[in-house]
Amino acid sequence: MNVKGKTVLITGAAQGLGEAMALAFAQGGARVALSDLHADAVRETARRIAAQTGALTLATAVDVGLSGDVASWVDHVHLTWGRVDVLVNNAGIQLNRASEELTDEEWERVLRVDLDGVFYCAREAGRQMIAGGGGGAIVNVSSVATRFGLARRLPYGVAKSGVEALTRVLASEWAAHGIRVNAVAPGYAETELNRFAFAQGHIARSEIEAKIPLGRLAAPKEIADVAVFLASDSASYMTGQTLFVDGGYTVLK
Repeated sequence: MNVKGKTVLITGAAQGLGEAMALAFAQGGARVALSDLHADAVRETARRIAAQTGALTLATAVDVGLSGDVASWVDHVHLTWGRVDVLVNNAGIQLNRASEELTDEEWERVLRVDLDGVFYCAREAGRQMIAGGGGGAIVNVSSVATRFGLARRLPYGVAKSGVEALTRVLASEWAAHGIRVNAVAPGYAETELNRFAFAQGHIARSEIEAKIPLGRLAAPKEIADVAVFLASDSASYMTGQTLFVDGGYTVLK
């Protein structure tokens, strides 16, 4: 899974799966451009990863739901390092709300980050890849929520289903440019988001683990390694696919 020397852009990289992905790419020898809505947190994560791995890192505060923010970020990375090889669309937000109680603003906010943001980032990275002569890889983060009607997760499920459709369409369009577009769909992982949900009683850890054939949540690194695989030449004949990394959750459920 060689990614040495590649320029990798990762959204939502301040913590959780995004941080694990940034670390995995850095350990593989890539230059890593981290973005997140939280400026101080993403800068600290980038500093820590650089100190741990010796990799070149770049940290930028970006709201992926604003196309201007995204365009400025991708341009900045390109000007700094001269190329864009890999984009990982990881940024996303959740909302636990009964569908009949959803406000217009809540619906639009989740779709703006979880779907519009994926499109904006893919469009800008794709433009740079094509202008640079083609080649490159985009890895979108989907979810097991695309397989089920998860109650109280309507905009999230709709957005992630849209991400998988976007993945297939861009894979079809950009194959001629040598650009591969795939998605990874994580199951439940040991992240701050899930630990918060457990603590708040939104979901019960014991019930989730009982539905996972492997009997445990994923370590973030286990998801990150699949993202690195999809971005590497080891996946050179894969495009338009979604890989579920869920411990068998979608099989048993």
